[in-house]
Amino acid sequence: MYYVYILESEVNGDFYKGSTGDYQKRLEQHNNGESQFTSTLRPWKLLFVQEFDTKSQALIQEKKLKRCNKGYLKWLISQPANILFNSLDR
Repeated sequence: MYYVYILESEVNGDFYKGSTGDYQKRLEQHNNGESQFTSTLRPWKLLFVQEFDTKSQALIQEKKLKRCNKGYLKWLISQPANILFNSLDR
């Protein structure tokens, strides 16, 4: 399985969108400063994860999300496509 994820910086509320085969490990990498792009806005919290069968599907969705505005991303986070949906406090 492959995943698209959205992180939120606890420093300034910026969103980061990415894709991976292991979203929990990737979150840990972001929070450990292992990604140059996100290292200055740590810590990050995981808000959204969407599951895909193939890496290419996940990459296509990631590319689409990178073009979306923050209002749409906030809406998307609350949708059933988010596999974290049931575990988030609402």
